Amino acid sequence: MDRLLSMAVFVKAVDLGSFSAAAAALDMSGPMVGKHVRFLEQRLGVRLINRTTRRQVLTEFGRAYYDRCRVVLAEADAADALAADQLGVPRGKLRVAMSVHFGRRCVAPILLDLARQHPGLELDLSFGDAIVDLAEDGYDIAIRTGDPQDKAGLIARRVARQRMVVCAAPSYLGAHGRPRRIEELGEYQAVIYRRSGRIRPWLFPGKDQPIMEFMPSGRLRLDDLEAIADAAEAGMGLAWLPYWLVRERILAGGLVRLLPDQPEFLYDCYALWLQTPHLSLKVRLAVDALAARLPGLMS
Repeated sequence: MDRLLSMAVFVKAVDLGSFSAAAAALDMSGPMVGKHVRFLEQRLGVRLINRTTRRQVLTEFGRAYYDRCRVVLAEADAADALAADQLGVPRGKLRVAMSVHFGRRCVAPILLDLARQHPGLELDLSFGDAIVDLAEDGYDIAIRTGDPQDKAGLIARRVARQRMVVCAAPSYLGAHGRPRRIEELGEYQAVIYRRSGRIRPWLFPGKDQPIMEFMPSGRLRLDDLEAIADAAEAGMGLAWLPYWLVRERILAGGLVRLLPDQPEFLYDCYALWLQTPHLSLKVRLAVDALAARLPGLMS
């Protein structure tokens, strides 16, 4: 059997927690997954996984071997990428992690166009608001909003800036009036974004002054931006949201942009990848494409 393939199957079985899950992910049968693992165990002369009818547990050697297999597979992928780069054609799997709404509405369409242009490129896109560990989770790129918080071994490149706007439904403004200044926002109900138990302030840059923070208050607290836009359009209060998310609602009249004379806060969006002596062509092309096209979607 192919030792490198068996290593990949073994790593996938460990990552997903079962042979059946690995079989589904790799499009092979469960017995074939077991065959690959047994091949490695017979070749090494030591057990890698203790298996029962209910679960599988790595042996002490299995854990150390798993770690080394991940390194070997990563190096093999890097070698393949180097060969592809010499040909000037991006090939292989590109794994990208991104937030749900920004990823689906803005990032994914650009990456899909890239895949359409390069038939040898495979996309593995993950949508979720949890912060991933690129090294541990095996991603090539992560797209994050806000301060990237410099970390050793990571490279960050700003690819866009999100304009944040205050908006509300005409029905809410008709019943409660319209705020004209930041200082008046506290007189109105807000639909609040809360993530991980934390309420984040609304930020407003000033001319030659520090950024002003406004802590919203209201009866509704949600952790989904699209749901906040829905609640605001239903007349439940003011919302502070990225313009790209509410642009269509504003143009259609479902929401009204407020404080038009107030400078907008710009949330930076970054592409992050692991520092490496040789940046693969597929990563470089993806980041370049995002940096070139995302700013146009933010306006």
